Amino acid sequence: MSKILILNTGGTFNKRYNPLRGELEVPNDSFALESILCYCYNSAYEIQNIIHKDSLDMNDDDRALIAQCINNSTHDKIIIVHGTDTMDITASYLASHVTYKTVILTGAMVPFSINTVEATSNFMLALSDLQSREKRGIFIAMHGLVAPYNAIYKNRTKGIFEPCENSQDS
Repeated sequence: MSKILILNTGGTFNKRYNPLRGELEVPNDSFALESILCYCYNSAYEIQNIIHKDSLDMNDDDRALIAQCINNSTHDKIIIVHGTDTMDITASYLASHVTYKTVILTGAMVPFSINTVEATSNFMLALSDLQSREKRGIFIAMHGLVAPYNAIYKNRTKGIFEPCENSQDS
């Protein structure tokens, strides 16, 4: 089994409450990931904390950094922990800038620090899919679905990710 690269970019997945400021913040660590990965006994991985932002604050410079990390990596399989609000924009950017890799973006709409279930479920879905996936490309793993980045979207009315109409199987 090859080692998987996990790029941690922040997002709600990682947010924790700062009692001094009275708000949720994206910390400069990988506490949430490490808390999940300590139970992944059969997975070889490397974590790189590269960006510590809410995805609404991400820009194309951040996306270029993500693409550079992927393209410069010796790893063929990559998971990106990313905020859900602009996950689709980053995925589309990567589709134009990354080749010969399998990349799955995942995240959470509820911080791991508040409720561990969604973040853990989404991350484990991405990890499990990535370990068995042979098809290269850019994918999103959220809410029980793994699909090509352009076949899944965040339904802001329902607050969940869903397959796009007329999408094909991944």
